[in-house]
Amino acid sequence: MKTIQASDITKTVAELCLTANIDPDEGIRTAIKQAHKIETSEPAKNALEMILENMAVAETERMPLCQDTGMVVVFVEIGQDVYVSGNIREAINEGVRQAYSEGYFRASVVNDPAERKNTRDNTPAVIHYDIVEGNHLKITVMPKGFGSENKSALKMLSPSAGMDGVEAFVIETIKKAGAAPCPPIIVGVGIGGTMEKAAILAKQALLEPRYFSGFDKKNKTNFWHEFEARLLEKINALNIGAAGLKGKTTALGVRVLAYPTHIAGLPVAVNIGCHVARHKSAVL
Repeated sequence: MKTIQASDITKTVAELCLTANIDPDEGIRTAIKQAHKIETSEPAKNALEMILENMAVAETERMPLCQDTGMVVVFVEIGQDVYVSGNIREAINEGVRQAYSEGYFRASVVNDPAERKNTRDNTPAVIHYDIVEGNHLKITVMPKGFGSENKSALKMLSPSAGMDGVEAFVIETIKKAGAAPCPPIIVGVGIGGTMEKAAILAKQALLEPRYFSGFDKKNKTNFWHEFEARLLEKINALNIGAAGLKGKTTALGVRVLAYPTHIAGLPVAVNIGCHVARHKSAVL
């Protein structure tokens, strides 16, 4: 049994929040450079140049990549041989609180959807827990801006809709989103399970490592790899382009995660990630 102190969790979450909001991911930066190379639209090309310049300024000046420093989503993978000394939820929220104060990040969380009083420290975070084998604790922090989150969508399709129905829903969601999610975007698609499972899968899809190493790793099966490639081609054919200025690259990548579902259902969720694709992980 491995014991992990709540104070270490707080320190780790704070560090992850600070770096996720400031340091651009190299894989994403590379993907945007590649998009810039193939772009023929001058307005879109200029927009991609400004995105790259913004990343450089954020990194050098230690400033946020985006003024919307998001609502913090945290994925916690807990080994079954781990004992946390202290309250893990409170430890995570304290880490968020410290980071958003230290980094002078915008506090964007309200205490209640109806009352809407700002909590002033960007807490609470949205936390997902997963119990796994082993004696490690992995924390992944994702500050999720609502320009992209607001354009995400969920639909409970009939099984008769099939994969054509899934494809049509994904494309329609991106088409409706237009320039609002700050393209070029990353598209996470969750298929199967129940309503909430599909939504979580879609968000987890935005964390897939292959997104951040040049988008060159295949999905688990040829079927899903081909489906992702087809979606990406059709999304980019929408000609929304960088910053909505029309162009070749509306999305940098599409990732689909699937899960078994009920015979009577076909839940589908689309979670859109903006071009900064902020996330950082650490293992304790």
